[in-house]
Amino acid sequence: MTTFALFYGNRAFMPDDVIDEARPQLEKAVKDAGCDFISMDVSLTSHGAAETVAEGKIYAKFLEENKGKFDGVIACLANFSDEASAIAALKDCGVPILIQACPDEIGKMDFAGRRDAFCGKLAITDLFYQYGIPFSLTQSHVVALDGDEFQRELKKFAAVCRIVKGLKNLTIASIGARVSAFKTMRFDELTAQKYGITVETIDLSDFFLRMKSMDSSSKEFADKLEFYKNYANCTKVPAESMDKMVRASLAADQIAAELETDCMTIRCWDEFQREMQISVCNLISELNDRGIVTACELDIANAISMKALSSASQDPAMCLDFNNNYGDDPNKCILFHCGPICNTLMTGKGEIVEHKMFKKTMGDDVSWGVNQGYIKAMPMTYSSAKSDNGKIVAYVDNGIFTGDPIEDGYFGTGGVAYIENMQKKLYDIAKNGFRHHVSVSSGQNKDAMLEAYKTYIGFDIMEL
Repeated sequence: MTTFALFYGNRAFMPDDVIDEARPQLEKAVKDAGCDFISMDVSLTSHGAAETVAEGKIYAKFLEENKGKFDGVIACLANFSDEASAIAALKDCGVPILIQACPDEIGKMDFAGRRDAFCGKLAITDLFYQYGIPFSLTQSHVVALDGDEFQRELKKFAAVCRIVKGLKNLTIASIGARVSAFKTMRFDELTAQKYGITVETIDLSDFFLRMKSMDSSSKEFADKLEFYKNYANCTKVPAESMDKMVRASLAADQIAAELETDCMTIRCWDEFQREMQISVCNLISELNDRGIVTACELDIANAISMKALSSASQDPAMCLDFNNNYGDDPNKCILFHCGPICNTLMTGKGEIVEHKMFKKTMGDDVSWGVNQGYIKAMPMTYSSAKSDNGKIVAYVDNGIFTGDPIEDGYFGTGGVAYIENMQKKLYDIAKNGFRHHVSVSSGQNKDAMLEAYKTYIGFDIMEL
């Protein structure tokens, strides 16, 4: 659950009873948005707010004492609050800040009731800008705490906070080297490190040794085997292939635990097929369903995008190809991958089958593990990234999975996507050197993604 620290501004000669009115409204709004809050003891300052620099420092001490217990700060301006006090309180908070200002009401514009938060918000944002403190704003300059508009703002800001928390000090387990032919997967680790994203590499030989060393008589092995049998339709899978899929899952769990990470990417061919006689599509599928964000084909850039998207949506993400036109509709395409799509984002449990490409080139029983099915109809957000001249550049947009039919003979797992003005957007994606992969998750989270990327993470954005 996303937790906010609640901050209240004040100014001595402004009406201060409005702060007492705002407090229960803000607390209720946060709870109604499905979030939690922490709040400073009201007795520590006048009305539990900050109207002097000294009171701002008291609030800053409260934040320091509760570091790690909150994901963002909501700065509530019930009146024309003191900007220097807000700076003292929040300049070192280290998390996203949403600045909200309460509206004045007709009929309450006398000296005792007039808030002037409309003006005070500009004073505070001006000073935050001068100090270089990143902050977020509500779309309307002033917004009531007890309305639907503020609920939407809270949910968007909660997504921003989750994205920032998810990417801050992220470690990506990179299992295997980039496939030599897949130059589209090139990525600069040093560029990622500039943003606090660390890439830890694990050789495939290490992964294979871990697989071989698993004790098939252990309870851990038996529990994982039962999980796999229940996760997807495995009725056609040979016992030897099931054994190796279980071993791969246990090896991935070991690596995630050792690196203390919930994000990885895997070199998924063709060593797994040649050496272990499985495909790891279903491994990637179930890892994502378990909250370990995993991209295939060693795509580090899209592992980052997937992590951001899953943090925003609180659903798993998936790494897909922009793969096929859908007839002659200029705004529809088929997004596809062989079979690493998690069941949460499909119409139902997938069926574990052989990988048709490897079955064709290598023969039978060397590629079991494709989790085949259909992506469900839903609103979605899609994004991708690349490293470019020392910077991470990303794009983000909203779309829809329509649920339109795909013919039965279509290999792998796909879904028909509707993207407004798609031809122009694909032109820009191609012209600016982005890869054919795209990360996707549920919900319409474009605005939250862009806010997190631009304001707090510092990615460059290619506007679509």
